[in-house]
Amino acid sequence: MKNLDALLVFARVAEMTSFTRAAENLGMQKGRVSAVIRELEAEVGATLLHRTTRSVQLTEDGRAFYSRARDLLAEAEELQSMFADRGAPLRGRLRVDMPTVLAQSVVIPALPQLMAAHPALEIELSSTDRRVDLVQEGFDCVIRLGPVADETLIARPLGKLRMINAASPAYLARFGTPRTLEELITQQHCMVHYVRNFGAKPDGWEYPSADGYKTLMLPGMMKVNSVQAYHEAGLAGLGLIQAGYSALAPHLAAGTLVEILPDLRPAPLTAFFVVAHRRSLSQRVRAFMHWTEALLKPYFD
Repeated sequence: MKNLDALLVFARVAEMTSFTRAAENLGMQKGRVSAVIRELEAEVGATLLHRTTRSVQLTEDGRAFYSRARDLLAEAEELQSMFADRGAPLRGRLRVDMPTVLAQSVVIPALPQLMAAHPALEIELSSTDRRVDLVQEGFDCVIRLGPVADETLIARPLGKLRMINAASPAYLARFGTPRTLEELITQQHCMVHYVRNFGAKPDGWEYPSADGYKTLMLPGMMKVNSVQAYHEAGLAGLGLIQAGYSALAPHLAAGTLVEILPDLRPAPLTAFFVVAHRRSLSQRVRAFMHWTEALLKPYFD
């Protein structure tokens, strides 16, 4: 091979199953991507991609070639940076996804410091509450809260995010401040119910017990299906909420929310740093992982 650029283009097309999406992801013209693949196939003497009007799929030769190409690209990046000063500025594009509230409340406010230290680093930050597909959507890494069910992914636990119980001062003025589980019932408290899909059963009010965590089903005035709406409902006094301390800390400091039942906090939520393959841990990804871990540490139990 004259260089590794053609392998990178091929790998991106294979992962995204689309010349158009790969071209957008790489910042190239679609025609140039097609030309690179044709030249690569001519050079190796095999058809690597099967093209249809709807998608692009790897051929049998293409699957074998892709496996070796991914390893070679990762090893080349590792070789290039093995003697680099670990404190040297990072370069290149880093595409990452994380939950919206985590991005808004913790990560984005701290990004100016990271970008000042690494001005040549280009970050594409996606903030969603859905489970993105790392490979198909071209993400270098994602941060996920809660269990990672896909066993094909590499998930490194960063720590356990503290969860708290909270309510607005206006809500507590109407219903009183509960100090025990019994008072949640006797004071006729209600909670905001969060569900991923309407029609699903709410989880209820979680609390620690001698043999783990249990739930108490409290009534609710409303259900929401987004984390942001859940927080806003709590701020509006529509019920008690249980949420991550990292997201609620600014509201607690401002007095617009008050922590209640601090001895009965729900189970902490494990934060995972996820990549598609061990070979995906480039210098940029490793540096971002360590930066994120340090950034979240004050919010860990």
